[in-house]
Amino acid sequence: MAGPGEQGVRIGLSAVVIALRDRNACVLTTPGEDGAAALPFGPFDPARDRTFERALRDFVTAQTGFRLGFVEQLYTFGDLGRASPRATPGPEHHREVSVGYLALTADAADAPQAEARWTPVLEIFPWEDRRDGAPACAGPLIADLKAWAEADPRRQARVETLFATTPAHRWNEGQVLDRYELLYEAGLVAEAARDQDRPPLPGAPGRVMASDHRRILATGLGRLRSKLKYRPVLFDLMPATFTLSELQTAAEAVAGLSLHKQNFRRGVERTGLVEPTGRVSAATGGRPAELFRVVDGDLSTGEALGLPLPAQR
Repeated sequence: MAGPGEQGVRIGLSAVVIALRDRNACVLTTPGEDGAAALPFGPFDPARDRTFERALRDFVTAQTGFRLGFVEQLYTFGDLGRASPRATPGPEHHREVSVGYLALTADAADAPQAEARWTPVLEIFPWEDRRDGAPACAGPLIADLKAWAEADPRRQARVETLFATTPAHRWNEGQVLDRYELLYEAGLVAEAARDQDRPPLPGAPGRVMASDHRRILATGLGRLRSKLKYRPVLFDLMPATFTLSELQTAAEAVAGLSLHKQNFRRGVERTGLVEPTGRVSAATGGRPAELFRVVDGDLSTGEALGLPLPAQR
């Protein structure tokens, strides 16, 4: 225990729970401070909780009604000055450290707890949605970033690299956190003004989140996008059977990209990760489409490949 004048550490656990709903990747949120969305979050009690993961599972179920399946640890967030949206009152000098986890689920039913809801991830990060080309917010954001970076070569290089503003740079969908932190540093997201006790920024893009939860979510989305290419994590979001069009829509929803249909299908076939069921789906609204399923076996181990992301040109 911290003595007088010393700083104690309080450990919290944050859950980034992602599912697919209505052709969008959605994250499970609960009400936070000032009406801002928050990730499911709870304290770790070393005297009561045997493990971080057990405590995480318990409070996510208590707050949302959902029981988590597979989870993986993301990162430990311990920046000085961060605050929990559910911080228990305690000594003034406590420092908040949060351990973030990523969880994927194919169960996208309405949240059992009335206050919990599924929030589209790309409404929180609208600049990350390039399924229909550059989003409407991209132009003004890039203009503001360029003004902020003026006469500073290092800033200019970061803007060019992260937002692919020149032909020499390609959009890297996995750099979600880097882009968010750049926007935060430039004062272009609402959390930057809030954390510095400045007036709210008019027209700041995306949905504000409690504490540093948008940063934690950016870390989770970036991790998931990167893993699509080398691990079959997308299947953790899919039902038992699906069409190839549904699989492509899911990949596009997570990656925020429009994918080339034929190249995507050829790439899926090359992986050998799916097989036809011999049945068709009549729910496509047009010509019946063949249903597929994941091949038998444990895809979480070994050298299983991810799925291709052949973006449209």
